Amino acid sequence: MTRIALDPFVSDLDGESAALRAAGPLAEVELPGGVHVYAVTHHAEARALLTDSRVVKDIDVWNAWRRGEIPMDWPLIGLANPGRSMLTVDGADHRRLRTLVAQALTVRRVERLREGIEALTNASLEKLAAHPAGEPVDLKAEFAYPLPMNVISELMGVDAADHPRLKELFEKFFSTQTPPEEVPQMMADLGTLFTKIVNDKRANPGDDLTSALIAASENGDHLTDEEIVNTLQLIIAAGHETTISLIVNVVEALQTHPEQRKKVVNGEIGWDGVIEETLRWNTPTSHVLIRFATEDIEVGDRVLPKGEALIVSFAALGRDERQYGPTAGEFDATRTPNRHIAFGHGPHVCPGAALSRLEAGIALPALYERFPELELAVPASELRNKPIVTQNDLYELPVKLGCPFGHEG
Repeated sequence: MTRIALDPFVSDLDGESAALRAAGPLAEVELPGGVHVYAVTHHAEARALLTDSRVVKDIDVWNAWRRGEIPMDWPLIGLANPGRSMLTVDGADHRRLRTLVAQALTVRRVERLREGIEALTNASLEKLAAHPAGEPVDLKAEFAYPLPMNVISELMGVDAADHPRLKELFEKFFSTQTPPEEVPQMMADLGTLFTKIVNDKRANPGDDLTSALIAASENGDHLTDEEIVNTLQLIIAAGHETTISLIVNVVEALQTHPEQRKKVVNGEIGWDGVIEETLRWNTPTSHVLIRFATEDIEVGDRVLPKGEALIVSFAALGRDERQYGPTAGEFDATRTPNRHIAFGHGPHVCPGAALSRLEAGIALPALYERFPELELAVPASELRNKPIVTQNDLYELPVKLGCPFGHEG
């Protein structure tokens, strides 16, 4: 089996994903830093593996880890070994840690956040409208980033004053370009910051999920301080990064497909279809680290060997012709059915999927209603991916807003 080295600069994600699919449902992959893993790249096989009890989150199953071959300064160590949380355990421990988070993020409870999300969206749009007409603005920094960060921070009880430091640390956390000598300190700094947030909430509890996790630990649910801190870090990281990329990717998709954009803006195509197709076609999460095989597992005509690591290549399987037919590589906001698994599948499916969909479903229609003449400020070919092998993330999204709706130019 030929090993495919993932590009740490993510210079051609579509081409890389096509190569992964062509390699078969199970591809042998080299992650940045020379770490060898396997990747599942086809939809049906991914669904099967994500519900297979022989594939676990316990890093001690990993042969390379047990042999001491994974250095602690590996740039992706924080994703491979993020500490004990619902992300890294299975079975009863996973259910115990996930229950409170899942209860806080049910569709019904998330819907209660609608009014606050609408207010935050409108505030961001007002700031955009204040930009000089005709001058490019980075839509990612000015619109896509503030909304999910503010929403998830409010949900978790994180002070807005911590946002700049969080942004700085998460940039290093996700990047494959973080110098190895900076990785241990970055991980320590993240731990220190989230421990501070938890300690502050313990002293001054509020109506937020962090306070609820602390209360549960004190009421017999046996969450350790480590589990609370790591759960907070996990939710903050995943809760804003995915939604930022989703909003950015939808705008990019519509701007590069003007006929479909016109139908969306005119109401001929619903926003739900646009969002679901973007999740499939240009998924926010390109590869998810990391699971481990407790025994040899057949995957198509290949075998995932016992003790080896598995990543799920969502960018590859999202365009799998076996699932979506010969038009899998095309963006089609009217596609139906569209049974993608961009938020995962099985016990570890993303608990924040409903929140991310709600945020995008509020922010995007409001953006295009306010700025119907919005256009890219540079050719789409000049948009650059950030060096993050797990997130499908642009450095920036420069746009020209045009005249706001209801204002004369």
